[in-house]
Amino acid sequence: MPATLRSLLDDHALGLRMLTDADTDVPISWVHSSDLADPTPFLSPGQALLTTGTQFGERPEVDAEDADAYVARLRSRGVVALGFGTQVVRAGTPGVLVDACRHHGLPLFEVPYATSFIAVAQANAETVTRDANARNAWGLAAQRAISRAALRPDGLGATLAELSRQLDCWVGLLDATGRLDRGFPVDGIPAAEREQLEAEAGRLLRGGQRASLPVSTAHGGFTLQTLGAGGHLDGVLAIATGALDRAGREVVTAVIALAGVALQQNRALARARGLLRTGLLTVLSAGDPGLVDRTSRRLWGPLPVEPVRVAAVDIPAAQLDTVVDLLELWVQETPGQLFFAVDDDTLVLCVPEGATGPVERLTERYGLHTGLSDVADWAAFDRARAEALDALDRSRAGGSGVVRFDDLTRGGVIAHLANGDTATIARAFLAPVVEHDARTGAQLTATLRTWLEQDCEYDRAARVLGVHRHTVRARIEHAARILDRDLARFATRADVWAAFSALSGGDPPHPER
Repeated sequence: MPATLRSLLDDHALGLRMLTDADTDVPISWVHSSDLADPTPFLSPGQALLTTGTQFGERPEVDAEDADAYVARLRSRGVVALGFGTQVVRAGTPGVLVDACRHHGLPLFEVPYATSFIAVAQANAETVTRDANARNAWGLAAQRAISRAALRPDGLGATLAELSRQLDCWVGLLDATGRLDRGFPVDGIPAAEREQLEAEAGRLLRGGQRASLPVSTAHGGFTLQTLGAGGHLDGVLAIATGALDRAGREVVTAVIALAGVALQQNRALARARGLLRTGLLTVLSAGDPGLVDRTSRRLWGPLPVEPVRVAAVDIPAAQLDTVVDLLELWVQETPGQLFFAVDDDTLVLCVPEGATGPVERLTERYGLHTGLSDVADWAAFDRARAEALDALDRSRAGGSGVVRFDDLTRGGVIAHLANGDTATIARAFLAPVVEHDARTGAQLTATLRTWLEQDCEYDRAARVLGVHRHTVRARIEHAARILDRDLARFATRADVWAAFSALSGGDPPHPER
């Protein structure tokens, strides 16, 4: 039982009597006595003060203003209770002192003449000592219980559950992505509080440094404590409690150490799983999905049902661990819906044909570049992976997002000639006619492009250009001589069209006329 005003009042040997309505459960750290008019320099917050009232003078009546100022000073210093000793200077407690204590909300009790101030202080000190011993005993017992819990099969979960039981409050673990991994008791906090805790935990984790943060919610307060070493945090411990005493802090410190070790072990296991996933990816490429499926079933669940799509994702090194942790959680939540592995700097994901949501959510959440293959059976995994990598190359050329390989194929082959060195070759190929137009003001380049667009029909090209068809024919023949190519051949016409496409990326506008 902690030392409180109630514990003093309940000690019938002291014979104390309350004179004001007040919260008697307020803790009292120490009892001091003084008759100084202003004893506040010698007091600390949380203490109770005993006085005989000598500071108010020898007159029977105490000045109301003096009493009010005196109580106000005590209250501002953090004194939690005032005891007035009767029959020493005055026969009873002055009424103006009672009124002042009521006005300022300071609990006031009367100490009878037969009870010495030392007896009151000693009684409080004994209660403080008993409570400290009890808390120390509780702390040792709690740490032993938590240590035993850590030895259970699910050591981390058992440790957190035991901490929740010992502190009699909700305790939660948020993973390295800031998401609530587990809480005790289960469903112990509302969804709105969980979202607020996840947002604050995410902010702490992004900071990358060990830190503690108090969080206030609509239903109470929480303390968040990061787990792991600075620069490589493994998660956040959340405790739904206010300030802890020394014994409580020691218990929480022990749990933080145990949880940190457990999470580091989990990370070592995660690295081993990652190497295994990469090896299975190699086996898939070698054409043995059966072996991969049998291995995956024992560890994570079956491979996604074919046909599947393969995604290739660019992952910056700084985000790799966070993304992998998130994917591991998704695999646990929906077994058989996702297989992933890291190969060099590329993350490879396999999902069922119509379930590409995880790929899209991951890409959007972290602003990544992603290529997504066409549908394929597991036997054609290597082809699908190559398609995903081709689509990833196109994604890198633009903003972040998912590029689908089947969208690329619908654009045709020539539409993608602008990649690589093709544009340089195309520019050199067309240079003779472009330079000729620049020197002479002729319109051979525009005419050649329009003629090709109009399926090499002179009449149609002439109508588009607004000239006679003989003019178009003459320009085409002139361009053929400059290029030293036979434009009557299909292969030559295809080369010229490919050159125009490479310089303008697909279906380009006309050159300036």
